[in-house]
Amino acid sequence: MFDLSSLGIGLGSLAMLVLLIGLLLTGMQLAFVTGLVALIFTLGWFGVDALPLVTSRMYSFVNGYVFLAVPMFVLMAALLDRSGIAVDLFDAMKKAARKIRGGVAVQTLVVAVILASMSGVIGGETVLLGILALPQMLRLGYNRKLAIGTTCAGGALGTMMPPSIVLIIYGMTASVSIGDLFKAAFLPAAILALFYVAYVLIRCWMDPSLAPLPSDEMQKEDDAKQTNYFKALFFPGLTVAIVLGSIYTGVASVTEASALGVVGIMLSALIRGELNVQMLKDSAKSTMQTCGMIMWIGIGASALVGVYNLMGGIDFVESVILSLSNGHVMGTVLIMMVILLILGMFLDWVGVALLTMPIFVPIIVGLGLDPIWFGVVFCLNMQVSFLSPPFGPAAFYLKSVAPKDISLGEIFSALLPFIALQIIVLALVIAFPQLSLWWK
Repeated sequence: MFDLSSLGIGLGSLAMLVLLIGLLLTGMQLAFVTGLVALIFTLGWFGVDALPLVTSRMYSFVNGYVFLAVPMFVLMAALLDRSGIAVDLFDAMKKAARKIRGGVAVQTLVVAVILASMSGVIGGETVLLGILALPQMLRLGYNRKLAIGTTCAGGALGTMMPPSIVLIIYGMTASVSIGDLFKAAFLPAAILALFYVAYVLIRCWMDPSLAPLPSDEMQKEDDAKQTNYFKALFFPGLTVAIVLGSIYTGVASVTEASALGVVGIMLSALIRGELNVQMLKDSAKSTMQTCGMIMWIGIGASALVGVYNLMGGIDFVESVILSLSNGHVMGTVLIMMVILLILGMFLDWVGVALLTMPIFVPIIVGLGLDPIWFGVVFCLNMQVSFLSPPFGPAAFYLKSVAPKDISLGEIFSALLPFIALQIIVLALVIAFPQLSLWWK
């Protein structure tokens, strides 16, 4: 085999990047692309003797204790999707929301925050809101882009709102406290949600035609439906209190809290009379599919980063970034943000986190910056990637349940104001780190 080490780290890095992009363009899954490139460069750069070093890194990734929290939170989301908790929660807020212009859009965002606080997985939330909220707003005559953007952006709040899976993966990769990350992300997530609410209310105030108030006939229809407010509000509140309360008070670790959350959702579904064998089977199957994807991407990415580290690639990337920024701290952070934004437009967030954080976090620590703060900044960056064309996953989730006359192009167009709001909040947290470190 050709001795790849003769290329040097500069050309070797370029060759690795070209090979990665070339294989991804063939349609091969990211997990297998990273694994294959890692194997090629291990053999071509070091030889067969280096393989045990790479496999040991892969083993350390899958053997992480905190990784147990991921399937638990995914299972929570799967159970939530298949119960009637979200439907009752949405219906319970109708009477208050219909009295405010733009109230149903605000109601959608409030429900999105509560659902995000219960699961931390965006796919199910976006689909749920696409089924519950989008048809309701369109029926009331809301502006299509406002309705679409609110639904899709609200559904993606699970990226930021604790217990976010993105924060868990970052914590594993950066070796920082996930409980601290949850505390740090809470205020920026709340600010982002409030920005969304303010945007909706201001737009509807400036142009009332964007969000007509429901007619008397529609109000009578809603009043005719019997809503059990205790049933609708108690179970979501209890689950949020169990999960976040146990973490923030130190009663339970993140892993233990995730298990408590699953028990809470299952008990809620049992009391509501919705828990059955089929629901459990479907939820377990969905959880295994999602966690399998995360696991395989993690295995491939950890192997690739391990090889690149042995090649001296991490020192090379650090020197390149620092030279581009002339050693300026904020310039270094901004270069990282641009790299993450570009990668997020084309790669899954799991791959972005596992490929870049082992390189970026040591640089951040070396500059004297807080890795907890950087975790929140990274999470906000990935929040942008969930909505950004051409492969923003939230848009595709919504498209799967939206009316057929709503195109992907219209969804991405509707998301542009919300992407702008995300970038503003990202800039605020970068400029004012205390927004995420207020609790220290």
